Amino acid sequence: MFRVREFTGLWSAELVSIVGDQLARIAFSVIVYERTGSAAWSALVYALTFFPALLGGVLLGWVADRYPRRRVMIASDLLRVLLIVPMAIPGIPLVALGALIVVTVLLATPHTSAQGALLPEVLPGDLLERGFAVRQITNQTAQIVGFVGGGALLALIDARVALLVNALTFAVSAGLLWALVRPRPAPVSEQEDAGEGWTTKIREGLHVVFGDRALRTLVIVIWLGACYIAPEGLAVPIASMYDAGPLALGLLMASIPAGSVLGAFASTRWISPERRERAIVPCAVVAGIPLIFTALAPNIWVAIPLWVVTGGFFAASLVQAQASFVRAAPAAVRGRATGLAASGLVAAQGVGVLVGGLVAEELSPTVAVSVVGAGTVLGLLVVAMSRGGRALRREATEDDSR
Repeated sequence: MFRVREFTGLWSAELVSIVGDQLARIAFSVIVYERTGSAAWSALVYALTFFPALLGGVLLGWVADRYPRRRVMIASDLLRVLLIVPMAIPGIPLVALGALIVVTVLLATPHTSAQGALLPEVLPGDLLERGFAVRQITNQTAQIVGFVGGGALLALIDARVALLVNALTFAVSAGLLWALVRPRPAPVSEQEDAGEGWTTKIREGLHVVFGDRALRTLVIVIWLGACYIAPEGLAVPIASMYDAGPLALGLLMASIPAGSVLGAFASTRWISPERRERAIVPCAVVAGIPLIFTALAPNIWVAIPLWVVTGGFFAASLVQAQASFVRAAPAAVRGRATGLAASGLVAAQGVGVLVGGLVAEELSPTVAVSVVGAGTVLGLLVVAMSRGGRALRREATEDDSR
């Protein structure tokens, strides 16, 4: 993939931005906690770095279809630079800080939509799946490095300086996109777009995804599979329940991301595209089975490999589902479709963590993981038996026979 100049530009720009974002999330929490002494306020500001994305993909995904996608990504990066710099001003009111965070996160969604919509044009054939696998591997790794390195960096520099570093990463991202990604015309011309209102664009995106059986099935699999992230939100109480030390806790939290790296690499390296297509739903189902057995794990060292297996099968399913989704979406509305899928992915992760936390309050953390795993597996089995699931398997079998 890295022989493709444009993919190198997209990948490196995303990598720089992810590391900067993780650093900024820690910095936001530190700044707010230092000023208020409130864990609730600190958590609320941290949540603001995620939740606006739920609406952004639905409301702003059309921007990636109406304007040239390279220009959308660069503009999004530069606007975020302008929004983040004022956040570093000492004494900025918390309301103003929160508002700037919300707008900054909203502006990330057109960038994500444009990037996802551009990948099928940049990576032809089987390179698309490999590209998604590389992104999955690097995103998981960059998030871990960003959190660990960000915490270490904040021990050396002020949190406001860290925000300026984050602003710099967006400027670097814009420069990489400008230098390495070639300009293309907008998928929808101004004449074709004339007369279409904002709500019409949103409805078209919803219709494209949910009006097409294949796209609808794929996006439901992606959203359900995202619930497998829930165990990460329960890692701390589980480690405490097992009386495990910091090293074991770190390994437990890293187990699903580590499995995702292995699964993304192995599935695209050794399994044919046709078989990966046919295995989208089965892999997603198998990914939940180890979580069901978490409640029976006698110690944390048994839970860790179980979660690694979950991460591996989930990544194998997710990489192929994402590639199949963007490939099947019509080019003229691919930005809206990608934005909607990405927003639902974030929402599903939040729902999974929330459900896991509520169940853990009533029962126990390990039982909560098992409940989330069992519920997700049940939902995926329903999808597998639906007409959409059968159609996906049938299409993949026909491709394999050809």
